[in-house]
Amino acid sequence: MKPLTVLLACLSMPGCAAAQQDSVPSAAMAGAAECEVWARETSFAHSVAAHDPAAFREHLDEGAVFGARSPSPQRGRDAIVEAWTGILDGIVDGSALALRWYPTKVAVDGSGELAYSTGPALYEKAGAQGPEYHVSTFHSVWRRGGDGVWHVVFDDGTHPQAATPEQVAAFRKEANAACPRG
Repeated sequence: MKPLTVLLACLSMPGCAAAQQDSVPSAAMAGAAECEVWARETSFAHSVAAHDPAAFREHLDEGAVFGARSPSPQRGRDAIVEAWTGILDGIVDGSALALRWYPTKVAVDGSGELAYSTGPALYEKAGAQGPEYHVSTFHSVWRRGGDGVWHVVFDDGTHPQAATPEQVAAFRKEANAACPRG
Protein backbone atom coordinates (compact mmCIF):
# COMPACT_ATOMS: atom_id res chain seq x y z
CA MET A 1 0.00 0.00 0.00
CA LYS A 2 1.30 3.48 -0.82
CA PRO A 3 2.37 5.68 2.17
CA LEU A 4 -0.32 8.30 1.46
CA THR A 5 -3.03 5.59 1.27
CA VAL A 6 -1.91 4.16 4.62
CA LEU A 7 -1.84 7.60 6.22
CA LEU A 8 -5.28 8.52 4.88
CA ALA A 9 -6.74 5.20 6.02
CA CYS A 10 -5.33 5.84 9.49
CA LEU A 11 -6.62 9.41 9.65
CA SER A 12 -10.12 8.18 8.82
CA MET A 13 -10.21 5.85 11.85
CA PRO A 14 -11.01 7.35 15.27
CA GLY A 15 -8.04 7.18 17.60
CA CYS A 16 -5.61 5.93 14.97
CA ALA A 17 -3.98 9.31 14.35
CA ALA A 18 -3.39 9.80 18.07
CA ALA A 19 -1.94 6.32 18.40
CA GLN A 20 0.28 6.80 15.37
CA GLN A 21 1.57 10.17 16.58
CA ASP A 22 3.99 8.46 18.97
CA SER A 23 5.46 6.39 16.13
CA VAL A 24 6.33 9.47 14.03
CA PRO A 25 10.06 10.19 14.31
CA SER A 26 10.83 12.86 16.89
CA ALA A 27 11.73 16.31 15.67
CA ALA A 28 15.01 15.79 17.54
CA MET A 29 15.93 13.42 14.70
CA ALA A 30 14.99 15.85 11.92
CA GLY A 31 17.05 16.05 8.78
CA ALA A 32 17.11 18.71 6.08
CA ALA A 33 13.82 17.66 4.44
CA GLU A 34 11.99 17.53 7.76
CA CYS A 35 13.29 20.98 8.62
CA GLU A 36 12.03 22.29 5.26
CA VAL A 37 8.54 21.03 6.13
CA TRP A 38 8.93 22.39 9.69
CA ALA A 39 9.70 25.83 8.26
CA ARG A 40 6.83 25.58 5.79
CA GLU A 41 4.38 24.57 8.54
CA THR A 42 5.60 27.48 10.66
CA SER A 43 5.16 29.84 7.70
CA PHE A 44 1.64 28.47 7.18
CA ALA A 45 0.77 29.20 10.81
CA HIS A 46 2.21 32.71 10.50
CA SER A 47 -0.03 33.39 7.49
CA VAL A 48 -3.07 32.82 9.71
CA ALA A 49 -1.66 34.77 12.67
CA ALA A 50 -0.96 37.69 10.29
CA HIS A 51 -4.51 37.48 8.84
CA ASP A 52 -3.02 37.13 5.35
CA PRO A 53 -5.39 35.15 3.06
CA ALA A 54 -3.02 35.39 0.07
CA ALA A 55 -0.13 33.86 2.04
CA PHE A 56 -2.47 31.22 3.50
CA ARG A 57 -3.68 30.29 0.01
CA GLU A 58 -0.10 30.00 -1.25
CA HIS A 59 0.55 27.15 1.20
CA LEU A 60 -2.37 25.07 -0.11
CA ASP A 61 -2.12 22.39 -2.77
CA GLU A 62 -4.67 22.99 -5.56
CA GLY A 63 -6.51 19.79 -4.59
CA ALA A 64 -6.11 20.11 -0.82
CA VAL A 65 -8.70 18.68 1.56
CA PHE A 66 -9.29 20.20 5.01
CA GLY A 67 -11.40 18.54 7.68
CA ALA A 68 -10.68 15.22 5.98
CA ARG A 69 -12.46 13.22 8.72
CA SER A 70 -15.49 15.51 8.89
CA PRO A 71 -18.79 14.77 7.14
CA SER A 72 -18.28 17.84 4.93
CA PRO A 73 -14.59 18.38 4.22
CA GLN A 74 -13.48 21.47 2.33
CA ARG A 75 -12.04 20.48 -1.04
CA GLY A 76 -9.76 22.66 -3.13
CA ARG A 77 -7.87 25.88 -2.50
CA ASP A 78 -10.78 28.25 -3.10
CA ALA A 79 -13.23 26.35 -0.87
CA ILE A 80 -10.68 26.14 1.94
CA VAL A 81 -9.87 29.86 1.80
CA GLU A 82 -13.59 30.64 1.79
CA ALA A 83 -14.24 28.33 4.76
CA TRP A 84 -11.36 29.93 6.68
CA THR A 85 -12.46 33.53 5.99
CA GLY A 86 -13.54 34.18 9.60
CA ILE A 87 -10.33 32.77 11.02
CA LEU A 88 -8.25 34.68 8.48
CA ASP A 89 -10.17 37.87 9.29
CA GLY A 90 -9.74 37.20 13.01
CA ILE A 91 -13.49 37.29 13.70
CA VAL A 92 -15.59 34.17 14.33
CA ASP A 93 -19.17 34.26 15.55
CA GLY A 94 -18.81 38.00 16.15
CA SER A 95 -15.82 37.60 18.49
CA ALA A 96 -12.14 38.19 17.91
CA LEU A 97 -10.30 34.90 17.40
CA ALA A 98 -6.59 34.19 17.15
CA LEU A 99 -5.41 30.76 16.02
CA ARG A 100 -1.79 29.75 16.46
CA TRP A 101 0.00 26.46 15.97
CA TYR A 102 3.47 25.03 15.50
CA PRO A 103 4.99 21.67 14.58
CA THR A 104 6.49 19.36 17.15
CA LYS A 105 7.00 16.34 14.89
CA VAL A 106 7.68 16.03 11.18
CA ALA A 107 8.37 12.96 9.06
CA VAL A 108 9.21 12.79 5.35
CA ASP A 109 8.64 9.59 3.38
CA GLY A 110 11.43 7.73 1.59
CA SER A 111 10.65 9.35 -1.75
CA GLY A 112 11.11 12.83 -0.28
CA GLU A 113 7.80 13.87 -1.84
CA LEU A 114 5.33 13.42 1.05
CA ALA A 115 5.52 14.61 4.63
CA TYR A 116 3.47 14.50 7.81
CA SER A 117 3.49 17.20 10.48
CA THR A 118 1.71 17.49 13.80
CA GLY A 119 1.70 19.70 16.85
CA PRO A 120 -0.45 21.76 19.19
CA ALA A 121 -2.86 24.53 18.27
CA LEU A 122 -4.12 27.30 20.54
CA TYR A 123 -7.38 29.16 19.96
CA GLU A 124 -7.82 32.47 21.79
CA LYS A 125 -11.31 33.94 21.58
CA ALA A 126 -12.47 37.16 23.16
CA GLY A 127 -14.97 36.52 25.94
CA ALA A 128 -17.07 38.63 28.28
CA GLN A 129 -14.79 37.75 31.21
CA GLY A 130 -11.55 37.92 29.23
CA PRO A 131 -9.92 35.60 26.70
CA GLU A 132 -11.12 32.01 26.40
CA TYR A 133 -8.50 29.45 25.37
CA HIS A 134 -8.89 26.09 23.70
CA VAL A 135 -6.23 23.61 22.62
CA SER A 136 -6.15 20.91 19.98
CA THR A 137 -3.67 18.97 17.88
CA PHE A 138 -3.30 19.43 14.12
CA HIS A 139 -2.28 16.79 11.58
CA SER A 140 -1.12 17.81 8.11
CA VAL A 141 0.11 15.97 5.03
CA TRP A 142 2.40 17.88 2.68
CA ARG A 143 3.50 17.22 -0.91
CA ARG A 144 6.62 18.65 -2.51
CA GLY A 145 5.75 20.25 -5.84
CA GLY A 146 7.84 20.10 -9.00
CA ASP A 147 9.31 23.45 -8.02
CA GLY A 148 10.52 21.98 -4.70
CA VAL A 149 7.98 23.91 -2.60
CA TRP A 150 5.91 22.02 -0.02
CA HIS A 151 2.10 22.46 -0.11
CA VAL A 152 -0.42 21.10 2.37
CA VAL A 153 -2.58 18.36 0.81
CA PHE A 154 -4.60 17.17 3.82
CA ASP A 155 -5.26 18.92 7.11
CA ASP A 156 -7.28 17.86 10.11
CA GLY A 157 -7.04 17.87 13.85
CA THR A 158 -8.60 17.01 17.14
CA HIS A 159 -11.66 18.82 18.47
CA PRO A 160 -10.57 21.87 20.53
CA GLN A 161 -10.90 21.44 24.30
CA ALA A 162 -10.93 24.14 26.98
CA ALA A 163 -7.34 24.90 27.96
CA THR A 164 -5.95 25.24 31.45
CA PRO A 165 -3.61 28.15 32.26
CA GLU A 166 -0.79 25.59 32.40
CA GLN A 167 -1.56 24.38 28.87
CA VAL A 168 -1.59 27.96 27.57
CA ALA A 169 1.74 28.68 29.27
CA ALA A 170 3.29 25.47 27.90
CA PHE A 171 2.08 26.31 24.38
CA ARG A 172 3.57 29.79 24.55
CA LYS A 173 6.86 28.53 25.99
CA GLU A 174 7.46 26.17 23.06
CA ALA A 175 5.89 28.29 20.31
CA ASN A 176 9.13 29.58 18.77
CA ALA A 177 11.16 26.39 18.83
CA ALA A 178 13.31 25.89 15.75
CA CYS A 179 13.55 22.59 13.94
CA PRO A 180 16.17 20.58 15.80
CA ARG A 181 18.66 18.88 13.50
CA GLY A 182 19.48 15.23 14.13
